[in-house]
Amino acid sequence: MSAPRGRPKVVVAKNGPYLVSGGVPLAKQTILADAAGDSQDWRESDPWPAQESYALCRCGHSAQKPFCDGSHTRVRFNGTETARREPYSAQAQLMEGPALDLTDAESLCAFARFCDRDGQVWNQVTRTDDPEVRTQFVRQVNQCPSGRLAAWDHGAPRAHEQALPVSIGVSEDPLEAVSGPLWLRGGIPVIAADGFAYEVRNRVTLCRCGASKNKPFCDGSHAAIKFRDF
Repeated sequence: MSAPRGRPKVVVAKNGPYLVSGGVPLAKQTILADAAGDSQDWRESDPWPAQESYALCRCGHSAQKPFCDGSHTRVRFNGTETARREPYSAQAQLMEGPALDLTDAESLCAFARFCDRDGQVWNQVTRTDDPEVRTQFVRQVNQCPSGRLAAWDHGAPRAHEQALPVSIGVSEDPLEAVSGPLWLRGGIPVIAADGFAYEVRNRVTLCRCGASKNKPFCDGSHAAIKFRDF
């Protein structure tokens, strides 16, 4: 009889890897773009064998990416966490629309660019009384992996959130020829190196290139440094 699994969580090791426990599935998530270069969808592929626990590289130097091989010690990785610890609601700016509102915490941007399609979500919010625009708007916001963006009914206590399986995606961005962040989905708790519990959210992206100025979260630096995981 197999031992019961613990609850999924990710613990940020001091100047070290992300320690994942609870049997969280891990697979590649690739951004699919159209001929115009606009991000359209995600494709899941290449799942890794199921493991109860594993360590994921966050310094960007492992030779066994996405897994840690101890390179953080060799390169003397400084993984000091610098992200704000307030809840999303305290970090995000509000844009009100006729039917839906948009909240935007820009510091969490992971540069996936789903927000740019169909005239950009910041322009769409003012036209959410149009049913077609509303549908596009909600879909694009939910494709934002980092949870930077959220769509709300006026005064509603919860955002329009697509249900996501508890899983981690190792993101890839072929159009930009870069490897992106770790995409935590389905409300996986993230615990800081000092024991602080970050707000649990449906969509979160964690830096794996080592260059983010908003550690442990991605800030899009992988695109600036042209990070590749091979």
